[in-house]
This record gives sequence, structure tokens and C-alpha cells, in this order.
Amino acid sequence: MKRIVVFCGSSLGFNPIYKEAAIELGNYFAANKIGLVYGGGKLGMMGILADTILDHNGEVIGVIPKLLEKEEVVHAGVEEMIVCKKMSERKVIMSKLIDGYITLPGGFGTLDELFEALTLGQLQIEQKPIGLLNVNGFFDAILLQLDKMVEEGYLKQINRNMLIVGTSVNDLMQKMNAYKAPKISPIINKVVR
Repeated sequence: MKRIVVFCGSSLGFNPIYKEAAIELGNYFAANKIGLVYGGGKLGMMGILADTILDHNGEVIGVIPKLLEKEEVVHAGVEEMIVCKKMSERKVIMSKLIDGYITLPGGFGTLDELFEALTLGQLQIEQKPIGLLNVNGFFDAILLQLDKMVEEGYLKQINRNMLIVGTSVNDLMQKMNAYKAPKISPIINKVVR
């Protein structure tokens, strides 16, 4: 993978383990020459991740909506900053630039981006690997909810399996590099033989 979009919080959270995970992921990207596409911010997990990669002269591309393009938010150190009109446009631009998705801890915006990527995969609009770095069990409750959705008939197991979960950067990246998208019909959502 040449470029990966990372969805993550504009806050650091209360536990330093999340900041450490962002640094670890940034170091992995830099060492493996993987370009980062992200939300363009200088704050929180986003800022730490971008700073780590920039410190190693790695590629960082920010995509930020005009409404967030404020001096206190936008990362001035990112040379390639794409400014778009809307949040929805941001996701389309990001999708065109990347080979895969990774989600780190964050809030509503982070989850929105993750679930849109999963929906695109479910509909076979995209077939890119979608990874979740489950640091410190941060996403355990969401993973249980996805299992409940399968159990209750609202989500097919083949679609649930599209979400690649790792508890460490190396674990996640190995799984993402080995990922093969399921062959399903997007209309009737059945396995194609």
C-alpha cells in the first residue's frame, strides 16, 4: 500500500497509550514509505500522527473542509493541504487518494468515517482494506455491537469480516496486506461462487 487514510480524533484522550499508538503508526508509515492522508488538523491524535511522519520526512496529505480551515486547527507544517467545501466531499477526495483505511481512537467524526468506509465496502463501491487499531480495547464495545447485528440478522457475517482488527500496528498491517475483498453481489448481498 502506497497511501493509507487514517481516521482519528482531534483530541488525545485521557490515556497516553493512544498517543503512543499514533506515534507507533506514524513511525511504521515512515519506515515503510507509506503516505498518510488525514483530516489536516494539528490537534490531538491527528496532529501527533502527522508530526511523527513529517519528522521522518514522510508524505503527509491533509484534506480539510473550508469551515475547519482556521489557523488554530489546520496543520501549517503539511505542505499538501487540500481544502474542500464540505465534510462529505472530504471523504470522496480521501478515498480517491488511498489504498486502504485505518481507524484509531476518536469521537463521532472518526466513527462516521469508519462506517462510511465499511458501507462502501459492503456495497462493493470500494474493495480496499479497512483496519481498526483496537488499542487498549478502545473499540471492544463497537465490535460487540457488530457481532450483535450479525446475530440479529441486520449484518451479514461476510460484511462483518471486512473490518480488519489488530491490537498492534504490526498485527494490523500484516492482516491488511493479506486482505482479499469478499466477492458478493451488492444488490442481493449473496456470496458469488
